[in-house]
Amino acid sequence: MLVNGHAGDVVPALDRGLAYGDGLFETIRFVDGVAPLWPRHMERLRLSCARLLLPAPDAELLLAEAVQVVQEWVQAVVRITITRGLGERGYALPAVAHPHRVVAGFVAPALTADIYSQGVRLRVCDIRLAEQPRLAGMKHLNRLEQVLARAEWNDLAVADGLLCDTSGRVVSSTMANLFAVIDGGLVTPSLERCGVAGVARAEVLATQAVQVRDIALDELRHASELFLSSSVRGILPVQAVADTVYVPGPATRAMQRHWRALGFPMEQA
Repeated sequence: MLVNGHAGDVVPALDRGLAYGDGLFETIRFVDGVAPLWPRHMERLRLSCARLLLPAPDAELLLAEAVQVVQEWVQAVVRITITRGLGERGYALPAVAHPHRVVAGFVAPALTADIYSQGVRLRVCDIRLAEQPRLAGMKHLNRLEQVLARAEWNDLAVADGLLCDTSGRVVSSTMANLFAVIDGGLVTPSLERCGVAGVARAEVLATQAVQVRDIALDELRHASELFLSSSVRGILPVQAVADTVYVPGPATRAMQRHWRALGFPMEQA
């Protein structure tokens, strides 16, 4: 772990990221020291910094630090955290921001071949995501909604939870974006009001014909296939949402093949 380029794991107690969630983060999959989706991560970080009035970090510096913290692992995940740094007490922005950056490396999660071939089970979470267009799409530091959602279950057979907004529209899972084949077409929820616009989602949108629109929860009952997209875990078929069962289909398999072609290790489906 590097904090502002130096080995360590300590940030000031009055850091605005800790006090107010004032900052952003990226979670990036590395394979043999290479991050296939690095440009997408840096573009999202740059745009999000502009929206939060944060100075954007130097992408080349971040890459050098990321490679440094994962050099001992073939399969790794890097979390880059950018906070606004220190400031006067209160919500007002400091006159001059001095951001802190934390670059931490972790071993990539191990997923079985069955997960990629047969899929994962989801539940529908009780908590609803608040609608705030000014923050929609960004991976900002406040993840309390996801924390409370994940606390709703401890069944090991359930891999993730499906999240809706306060109006009942489907948004995502707690840690991935959602795609569905409905009436023969691939669709994904609009994220104009809330939710994180994942880089894996962006990759799917760039390579497939996808309709981005509001999706009612009941529509998923009539979908022929569902899959999740995650920059860390890749393309995961959805086996079931509560009592509704799905079978991985051609749209899911096509994106899994694309994911492997990018250089990500994923079990053959």
